[in-house]
Amino acid sequence: MSLATSSSEAASSRDPRSDWRLLRLLWPYARRHLKLLLAALAFLPPLALADAVQPLILQRALDGPIAQALAQGDSGILAGLWPYAGLLILTLLARWVFQALEGYSSQKLGQLMTRDIRNDLFAHVLALPAQFFDRTPVGKLITRITSDVEALGDVFSTGAVGIVSDLFTLLVIGVVMLSQRWDLGLLLILIVLPASAVVVELQRRFRDANFRVREELSKLNAWIQENVLGIAVVQLFRRERLNSEIFQTINRRYIQEVDQTILYDAALSAVLEWVAWLAVAALLWVGGQQVLAAGRGEWLGSLPREPLTFGSLYAFILFSQRFFNPLRQLAEKFTALQAGFTAVERIDHILRLPVAIRDPVSPRHLPPTAKGEVQFEHVWFAYNPGEWVLKDLSFTIRPGEKVALVGPTGAGKSSIIRLLCRLYEVTRGCIRIDGVDIRHLPQAELHRHLGVILQDGFLFSGDIQQNITLGEEGELAEVERVARQLHLHELIRDLPQGYATPVRERGSNLSSGQKQLISFVRALWRDPKILVLDEATASLDVGTEALIQSALETLLRDRTALIIAHRLSTIRHVDRILVLQRGELKEQGSHAELMALNGLYAHLYRLQDLGS
Repeated sequence: MSLATSSSEAASSRDPRSDWRLLRLLWPYARRHLKLLLAALAFLPPLALADAVQPLILQRALDGPIAQALAQGDSGILAGLWPYAGLLILTLLARWVFQALEGYSSQKLGQLMTRDIRNDLFAHVLALPAQFFDRTPVGKLITRITSDVEALGDVFSTGAVGIVSDLFTLLVIGVVMLSQRWDLGLLLILIVLPASAVVVELQRRFRDANFRVREELSKLNAWIQENVLGIAVVQLFRRERLNSEIFQTINRRYIQEVDQTILYDAALSAVLEWVAWLAVAALLWVGGQQVLAAGRGEWLGSLPREPLTFGSLYAFILFSQRFFNPLRQLAEKFTALQAGFTAVERIDHILRLPVAIRDPVSPRHLPPTAKGEVQFEHVWFAYNPGEWVLKDLSFTIRPGEKVALVGPTGAGKSSIIRLLCRLYEVTRGCIRIDGVDIRHLPQAELHRHLGVILQDGFLFSGDIQQNITLGEEGELAEVERVARQLHLHELIRDLPQGYATPVRERGSNLSSGQKQLISFVRALWRDPKILVLDEATASLDVGTEALIQSALETLLRDRTALIIAHRLSTIRHVDRILVLQRGELKEQGSHAELMALNGLYAHLYRLQDLGS
């Protein structure tokens, strides 16, 4: 499946693989905890035997001491019930113990698998190329990683192991019934078989409805996330009422789909309940006639030679209840299983997306004394096939040279930055650093030599120091030394807790200027040979911009720099300016040379000068 396919399109094209195929996709995660899985399965035989033995104990008690006491009128014979009572209590205790152990094991297995799947899914999502995030709403991804994974974990915690338990119980009870009275056992089985067809059809419809529920939930989460991030625009343009109405529409569609799953689930329970009581009625009718005939000494057709006793009939009524209890539980677990399979399809769609940008099998490395030369050689690039953003682009930035990229909107400036950082792969041609194709470099090494400062500095939750080091080891003294080089130490120190000042989500408790200044320290912390500035000073006010001019000079010293700036007055003193238009290099030279050329750059510069 191509990355150009949207999540909604992928969801609509249902995976035709069977439920068992989807279940096998989960086997590698279960195998990681094989001992726990085997322990859960080991508790099933004694649990099923305890269920099957109890009706037989009651039958022996009814046909033995109780029948003798009724026939002889001697209540003293009832003392013989104590062994049966003891056996019944023993089987109840055994059932409770094994049920608790099996439940604990399967639930723990499900939680461990949920953890592993969520970790793998999150790591895979972080490794996906930028095209995926361009086309996938964040809310849908959150649904995949949270609620979908939780539903998937239920497949093993309450679904797979529980279904094995119920099937094993059905098998044991069926064998015991047929061995005791094949005619009554066969009667129960014949009643169950037609009902199974109805159950399968309801389960199929439930799964389809549950798939639609997950899709609507993804849309709901995506709309919530979009409105929370854009709350300022919502309130400034008074869109609260309109956006609430759209939310209500999405929410209404979600509830309608949930109602469908409730309908099929309720219908399934009703069918099983009706069939269970039908089985009891059939047993009473057929078995009751046999008991009455045996009491009169009569014989009914080709029935088993041994007469049916009242205790045997009572045992079979208990068998019917215990036969249908696993069926009811199977229906409930199949509901969880179908919801889990829906989640498996959606998660598997993400996990099957290829990680397009990988480290090379046989990597090359830059020398320890990397110079920082950048070469674009006949580079072509398109986000969508045939829609070229860059066309046969070639240029070289010499070590230590400061080069600016300018051009109208859509000229391809930001695309050049993304290709250099290898967020996207070139369609044709190649990009080299110090003569090495960046596709042959490990990504960690490439990014160690590249320092990128974007227009909007992104900060994570944590503190200032953590946002500078971004997980790399570093003492506070080293961070302060880097900040002093940029003349920003005092500014950070004046924050409420200095470098330990808490940073809220997306740095919402800091100004745009403060976030950008931290981005400058973050870039210098890694001491890159190549520096990329993408409108790095556009969000700064005049005072803050003046404050960091000396910081910029320090940052650019002895480094190759690639600068994107819409304010052409800020790049007059760079070594060279590359002028782009519609993905092609139209002009290049110094500010004075391009003004003398009186071409595209001169036109853009005069327009900005006139506007100011």
